[in-house]
Amino acid sequence: MNREFLKEIGLEDEAIDKIMAEHGKTVNQTKDELTSAQSERDSLKEQLSERDTQLEDLRGKAQGNEELQATIDSLKEANTQAKESYEKQLKEQKFNYELDRELMTAQARNPVAVRALLDTEVIKLDEDGKIKGLSEQLEGLKESDSYLFSSEEGAPPSNSNFKPGSTQKTNNPKEVDPYVAGRQKALERHKKEEE
Repeated sequence: MNREFLKEIGLEDEAIDKIMAEHGKTVNQTKDELTSAQSERDSLKEQLSERDTQLEDLRGKAQGNEELQATIDSLKEANTQAKESYEKQLKEQKFNYELDRELMTAQARNPVAVRALLDTEVIKLDEDGKIKGLSEQLEGLKESDSYLFSSEEGAPPSNSNFKPGSTQKTNNPKEVDPYVAGRQKALERHKKEEE
């Protein structure tokens, strides 16, 4: 989304500023979440590496003690399972992030609603971090449920004389004296007629 596109569809600078500010909030929030997830991932990788090193040191010191050796092996297995679980969770987060990004690029009005209609079993994340199998489904949805997507065809023409928020010379309400209006409401409430 850029300012030139919004100007082409006939929006005024004030409306464009508000739209860009709101869009910027969403983008910044997504960037913050991604940065937070990446730093958390790096921290956990470092902790797992330290644990593995400590376990190897302990294994060397525990030669000959089978009970301690069994404990070390079970801890090592637990660390391996935790690492696999964490890596799976990271892949899911990356997949969700990339899918949401692709839906925004496809101009989905409500990415959550579009996502509910997708067959996520077919959509995969390849080694390069790109989504595969999504474009075919999106094309089908754009044909069957076009209202879910923004389109340039539905945008107002750029040379339109309509200006949102401009004052109109017709249908202006008459100015009413507050005293007369209050008196009339009081009479209506008490169901009395004017004398």
